[in-house]
Amino acid sequence: MTKLRMTQEYFDWMCHLVGEKKGSRGRSWQMLLGCLNEHDFVPMLDMDQNRADDGTDLRYRFAYEKGYTRSAIAAYLDDRPCSVLEMMVALAVRCEEHIMGDPAMGDRTGKWFWDMIDSIGLSSMDDSRFDIEPVNWMIDRLNRKTYKPDGTGGLFTVKQCSDDLREMEIWYQMMRYLNKYLEN
Repeated sequence: MTKLRMTQEYFDWMCHLVGEKKGSRGRSWQMLLGCLNEHDFVPMLDMDQNRADDGTDLRYRFAYEKGYTRSAIAAYLDDRPCSVLEMMVALAVRCEEHIMGDPAMGDRTGKWFWDMIDSIGLSSMDDSRFDIEPVNWMIDRLNRKTYKPDGTGGLFTVKQCSDDLREMEIWYQMMRYLNKYLEN
């Protein structure tokens, strides 16, 4: 196994976890997902470090599911901080498995992930329309928490939110989003 091969297999595995965007009609977002994977996640609030830790822990879930040793992951994947993609995939997995899991609804990990992509404003950036400059700008806005107070441009948009989501850790932003989701 080479570093390049394991890195690609891990990326493909993360993409598989979140699946295709509903209604994609054969469109692909591989370039966007690759860009999200190239950017480091920057936790702006202390507790957002938990999201980064979940992202790097995803590497070891991959190892377990694929039968790789921890030392192989340490050698090939643990050479960088958590990526934005890892953080988002891990958050979508945690949302589904620990909060919103409902056997009657099936696995909605992809729904939570693609809702975050929509909130950031990246859903139009499929491979045929991918433009690196606005994508980099939106990822930077996400990392710096310079999006709108209701979360538009961040991971979770909560319309008519009485609090400024930019001042909340990501976990509590998600809770606000899920509460609104359940109200509808």
